[in-house]
Amino acid sequence: MQSLTRAMQIIKVLIKHDPNRMFSITELAKECGLPTSSMHRILTAMSKHEMIKQDPQSKLYGLGTVWLEYGLMVYDTLDYVSLLRPELENLMKTVQATVYLSKPIGIESIIIERIDCINQTIRAHDKLGLRTPLYTGAANLSMLAHMPFELVEKVVSEAIPDSEKVTFNQHLNKIKTDGYELIQEEQIGGISSLAVPILNHSGGVFGAVSVKLNTSILTDEQLRMTIDEVVNTGNNISWKIGY
Repeated sequence: MQSLTRAMQIIKVLIKHDPNRMFSITELAKECGLPTSSMHRILTAMSKHEMIKQDPQSKLYGLGTVWLEYGLMVYDTLDYVSLLRPELENLMKTVQATVYLSKPIGIESIIIERIDCINQTIRAHDKLGLRTPLYTGAANLSMLAHMPFELVEKVVSEAIPDSEKVTFNQHLNKIKTDGYELIQEEQIGGISSLAVPILNHSGGVFGAVSVKLNTSILTDEQLRMTIDEVVNTGNNISWKIGY
């Protein structure tokens, strides 16, 4: 179990940096807080399973090919290409904005797809595989608002200060009533995120569709039309997966 934990620790170090960056064994040992001798043993075992790769010239280490292989296998099992991607591509073309697809994982979410809009001037894109807590962000809040009471209570109790819990729950109720969430990106002036949930056949949360918009250049009518398009896309995908 300890070896597995250490292996995942190494992978997280490699992922959080530029995927193309390579590390020396000394750098990895320092980042993970492990002795170089222990790091060497773990890297040798991981190399055998193609979890990491080593450049034969520089002797530096990077992510192995097995992650891409497994990722594509999971991607294929979602029946994603035939069901979801056409809807996301159509939304991108209609609203002229980069489109994201997120899925919940416990009390977090992960971005599993991004359809880039080359005509959009916004350059601050979220990366595929980005994991964020469910209590923050438009996509996450749109999902959380439709999740079971027990999970919502868990997230609220662990992450939201007591003084803000009532307001936070009221906000979730509003999202559920409206059918979407629109919030200003605090770090980027004029940019907002708009998201809607995707529901499965039992009414559970499958994921969320979201876009980033420069709302400062949109009229009220244009914003309303964009909201309608995103909501319709979420509804169409939900219908396709059985809701």
